[in-house]
Amino acid sequence: MAHLSEEITGDERGTLLLFVESQRTAIRESLAGLTEEQAASRPSASELSLSGLLKHVAEVELGWLRMAQQRPNEIQRDRETWSEAFVLVGTETVASVQAFWDGVTAELTDFVRELPSLDETFPLPPAPWFPENGKVSMRWMLLHLVEEFARHAGHADVVRESIDGTKAMG
Repeated sequence: MAHLSEEITGDERGTLLLFVESQRTAIRESLAGLTEEQAASRPSASELSLSGLLKHVAEVELGWLRMAQQRPNEIQRDRETWSEAFVLVGTETVASVQAFWDGVTAELTDFVRELPSLDETFPLPPAPWFPENGKVSMRWMLLHLVEEFARHAGHADVVRESIDGTKAMG
């Protein structure tokens, strides 16, 4: 996948996409050079693993994309499958989850580029953490993804440093 910074213009839409990609990159790079076992390990006080974080953010991005598109999400988590959102299961590998996320990333980028306006809105699903009959703009969604990915990139930094001492910033 080409670096988005080479493809995105410097307008608001491009800038937001670039910030989203920057945080995606931080998460992806936290897994560089690790074995599947290292990526699945939970070496810190947290229950989080790097491969689990990778899967979670990929599924979160897909969820927001499908909400914005107002299409059904092909990955629906319920009480029984919620724990699978943070751990690789079956034949999943870091590479397969990264490939899945690459597809979601490309789809979201194309979707955002084709929007007539970032002011367009979409409804939020019923949930205790969303306002009743709430709507958000496409701009809000992109900013939310920056926030979500930045939070998890910070988690990934701590987990990676706990694995082998590698620090994201030096």
